[in-house]
Amino acid sequence: MTILKLNLRVVFCLGLCFFTPASLWGQHASNIVVPGTGTQLTQVGDDFEDESWSFVFNNPKSTEDIDENQRQPLGQSTNKRWYEGAKRGHPDIVQRVPTPEGGLEGSTGSLLLKSLFTGIPNRPSRKMHQDDFICNVQYRIGGTVPVAHSPNMTTRVYLPPMEEWEKRNGPHFAFRAAVETTITETKNQFLFSSKEKKDEIYWPGLFIVRDAKKVDGRMVPYAHFRVRADRRGGDFMGPEISTMGWWTLGISFTPDGLVHYFAKPGVEELTRDDYIATAMPYGYKAEEVRSFFYNVVNGDNGKDWSTDWIVDDPKFYVIKNERVAKRN
Repeated sequence: MTILKLNLRVVFCLGLCFFTPASLWGQHASNIVVPGTGTQLTQVGDDFEDESWSFVFNNPKSTEDIDENQRQPLGQSTNKRWYEGAKRGHPDIVQRVPTPEGGLEGSTGSLLLKSLFTGIPNRPSRKMHQDDFICNVQYRIGGTVPVAHSPNMTTRVYLPPMEEWEKRNGPHFAFRAAVETTITETKNQFLFSSKEKKDEIYWPGLFIVRDAKKVDGRMVPYAHFRVRADRRGGDFMGPEISTMGWWTLGISFTPDGLVHYFAKPGVEELTRDDYIATAMPYGYKAEEVRSFFYNVVNGDNGKDWSTDWIVDDPKFYVIKNERVAKRN
């Protein structure tokens, strides 16, 4: 991508993410961290090369977001690097599989994530729901990672041919992060009001969406990225996905509290040319990163499985790692 194209993309994001004067965007753009930059924290992430890799499900899975039922104990991988999301539960299938063609050089194992019941187990809602598969960052390194260290993460994701996707328009998959910030709440009591600071967690990320468009007079399916989120909390449209197969996705955070999103076809490392957008989701300034995770989404109708999502080589990096190193 040329510098001109990058600037046009920044202008596009200007109207959707920040509504910031154009004179400030050059400063924001110059501070962007490309995911994959810095020191990799090998305590977290995975390459799925261990042939004995497995996940302990502890079914039925959690559905706290629907019926406030966590159904402890939560599932986790035997290598302690992954765990079931307490809010929405794990994918129904979490299985090490041979790496599809075109994957990373030398990779023999990847991870299949797939679900039938994304809502309450065996109780189809016929409404879109999602499962979470969470990378154990916070507990393996001994705490959250301040954005002062510019934490950033990458993953490879295999997109099957469109004819193999679940036949439903909407989000199918996401690569996201769990982030902490501090907000101020106003509490009204009788004739008085007070302000109170509290911790808030939010989950920015890149969604992969199936949609339809008219081509030669007929509607055909296609896919695109959707970015979560702008200052008002609304998702905004990212680039179209014109080719299936392996993609490399990345998210980075900078000390100014901003979130930066990257994607490219193939398995090569990300570069500045793969930049999609910068945002301050919900108007929140990011302070600490807890973890990153995958979402698997389907229509939860009890009949149609989600699309088969295969991921490989998720990694987590920091640029300033003094505090993190002291925890190990």
